[in-house]
Amino acid sequence: MKVYYSLYSQMLNINALYEGFKKVYRAKGAAGIDGQSLSDYAKNLVNNLKQLQHELQTKQYKAQPVKRVEIPKDDGGVRLLGIPAVRDRIVQQVLLNILQPIFDPEFHPSSYGYRPGRSCHDAISKATVFIRKYDLRWVVDMDLSKCFDLLDHEIIINSVKRRVTDGSILKLIKQFLSSGVMVGENWEASEAGSPQGGVISPLLANIYLDAFDQEMKRRDHRIVRYADDILILCRSQSAAENALVKATQILEKDLKLTVNTRKTHIAFSDEGIKFLGVEIGSRYTRIQPKKLKDFKKKVKQLTKRNGGRNLESVISYLNPVIRGFANYFSIANCKRDFKALAGWIRRRLRAIQLRLWKKPARLHRRLKQLNYKPPFKFIKMNSWRNSSSPLASYAMPNKWFEELKLYSIDDVNTGWIAPSAYIKHR
Repeated sequence: MKVYYSLYSQMLNINALYEGFKKVYRAKGAAGIDGQSLSDYAKNLVNNLKQLQHELQTKQYKAQPVKRVEIPKDDGGVRLLGIPAVRDRIVQQVLLNILQPIFDPEFHPSSYGYRPGRSCHDAISKATVFIRKYDLRWVVDMDLSKCFDLLDHEIIINSVKRRVTDGSILKLIKQFLSSGVMVGENWEASEAGSPQGGVISPLLANIYLDAFDQEMKRRDHRIVRYADDILILCRSQSAAENALVKATQILEKDLKLTVNTRKTHIAFSDEGIKFLGVEIGSRYTRIQPKKLKDFKKKVKQLTKRNGGRNLESVISYLNPVIRGFANYFSIANCKRDFKALAGWIRRRLRAIQLRLWKKPARLHRRLKQLNYKPPFKFIKMNSWRNSSSPLASYAMPNKWFEELKLYSIDDVNTGWIAPSAYIKHR
C-alpha cells in the first residue's frame, strides 16, 4: 500500500484553487458565518484566490467556524448541517481533489455513497442481485444515529495517516474538524464529528467507515453501504442475527458510533427491504408508499386550480419534478404506478384548464374545433369531479399534453438493474 509523504505543494497551485472554486460554485450553497456569498466572492475572484494562496503558503490560513443550519427530518427530528465559508469550501474542495484519488480506489466495492461514478441506483442494484441471484434474503438493515456528528477526530486522523503522512495536510484536516460551530451568535467547540455540509466531510466519513466495511469483508459478510445506510445480506436468520451482533460491536466499540436500535432490524426479502426510497423484494422492487405520497404532495402544490398560471407555465414548473422522480424511481418495478400517476397528473392539468376557461361555452368551442358534434352537456368548470368527465378528456386528449411537452412518465422504462451490480466482488 503506497503512502504519500508530500502533497501540500498541490494546495498552493493557483490553478488548483481556481478549479476548486469552479466546483464549489457549480454546487451552489449558502453563505457561511462571514455572510459572503459565492457571487460576492466571484466579483473579486483573482485577488481572493491569491490571498488564499498566500495564506496557505505562509501557513497563516485558518478555517472559520461553520454556520449551524437545522433541516427538518421525515421522522420529526432535525438534521444538523454545518455550512463553511466560501473560502473554506474552496480549500476543502482542493483537498478533496488531492485525497479522493488516493483513498477511493481502495474502498470496499460495495460502498456507494459520495463516491465518483457511483450512485444510489448502483447500491439498490447490488442489493437486488445479492437477494435474487445469490439468495441472500435475510437482511440486517442498520441505522446509525447522527453518524457525521459522532465521528471520532483521533480515529479520522489515524485513518488518513495510514495513506497520507504529510503533516501540513493533516493539520488542515484537523482545522476543519475543530474549527467549531456558530449557533446564532454563540461559538461551540466541535470535539467530535465532521459537519454535514462540509465539502470534505463525505470523504472523511467514507475513510472512517471503510474500517467497518473491510472488517465485514474479512469476516465474509456481504454488505451494501450508502453513507450511513447499511445492509448486511445473509442466507439465514441465524446468520443475520450473528452479523448484527458483530456489526454492532465494530461500529459501537471500535468506531465509537451509535447504532439506532429503534430502526435497526432484521428483515426477510419476501416482506420487502426498505433501502434508499424503494422496497427490494424477492421478486420485485417497488417505490416506498411514503415517497409516492411525497411526490403527489409536490405535484399538488404545483397544480393548484387557483394558481392563475396558464397550462404551459404550470407544465414548465412541473416537468423537472416529474422527470427527477421518474429518473430516480424507474429502477423499481413501477410501470403501473407511473401509468396511474400520469393519468392523475393529466387530470389535475385538465382541472386547471377547465377553471381557466371559466365558462362551458369555451369548452364547447374547443370540442367543435376538434370536430365533435353538439349538443354538449353543460358542466361546472371548477369541479374536480368534472376534470375526469368524457368532455374534458375529449377536449384535452393525452396527445394534446404531449404537444404541450408534458413529461411522459408513463413512457419511462422501469425495473432495470445497473450493469455494475453484476461485477463479481466480496
